[in-house]
Amino acid sequence: MKFDIWLFLKGMLMGAADIVPGVSGGTIAFITGIYETLIGSVQSVLPSFLRFCSHRKLSLFWHEINGTFLITLLAGILASVAMFAGLIGYLMQEHPIPLWSFFFGLIVVSSYWLGKEVNFRCWKSIIFMLLGVVAAVSISRAAPAQLEASAFNAFISGAIAICAMILPGISGSFILVLLGSYGFVIAAIQSLDVVLLATFIGGCGLGLLSIANILVLAFKHYRQIVLALLTGFMVGALDKVWPWKEVVSVRVNRHGEQVPLLENNISPFDYLALTDRSPELVLAIFAALFAVVIVLVLERIALKSTSQKRSS
Repeated sequence: MKFDIWLFLKGMLMGAADIVPGVSGGTIAFITGIYETLIGSVQSVLPSFLRFCSHRKLSLFWHEINGTFLITLLAGILASVAMFAGLIGYLMQEHPIPLWSFFFGLIVVSSYWLGKEVNFRCWKSIIFMLLGVVAAVSISRAAPAQLEASAFNAFISGAIAICAMILPGISGSFILVLLGSYGFVIAAIQSLDVVLLATFIGGCGLGLLSIANILVLAFKHYRQIVLALLTGFMVGALDKVWPWKEVVSVRVNRHGEQVPLLENNISPFDYLALTDRSPELVLAIFAALFAVVIVLVLERIALKSTSQKRSS
């Protein structure tokens, strides 16, 4: 095993994104150029494990699933959640506009970066990109349901949420809110309800393996269509991360506090008129530009790393 500091940092970026409802870790994986490697590694886990059970060759199993890649990425995600959950929670409460502006800029430049790989002279690419936009906007504006706390509902919620989490532009935590299962999943974590949590994790495992297999096949046979659809997902996600919003309805979070559930996007100037609070427009612009710079730096690092590997 060779520790890859850049891969670990990419995992930390994914973990930071997953903390924020409305932002997907899959988006960060795409930005940093590891998305296809990630889904390919996840897709290989089950067949490689079955072969391991037959032949008992641990080194072969580890190589087939790209184990060092997965464990380094997971370590980065977990480290990020542990280190930055409090900071991002604080920013969401005290400085939401610069934070959402940062993610808005991140997704804008990422959509452009991904869109460069799509052949928009093909009508199929245009149609599937529009379908992705409509799907992402529809999900972000959907009215939440309310599921009862049962093992079956926990399993289904885990399977659906993890599929959303690995797709760029769709937030797994936001899907849990829409399904109405966010509350009982958080309650199960707080109360250490082992049965419910194990069922939820089982659903996540099944959903992750399923979506990874589908995505690997889709990339293999319909690469342009998949890229166009994912570009649409990311463009549609901009509706969710728009910094200036008017609260339409609220929900009670795990701390018993009322937090926004459904919101309407408004202009910075309407925000000032409706809330009598500063839209922080200059700071928002700087935050968005900072996100653009980060993506450009990551892209440059990825290109340099690729060229070095080819030359060696």
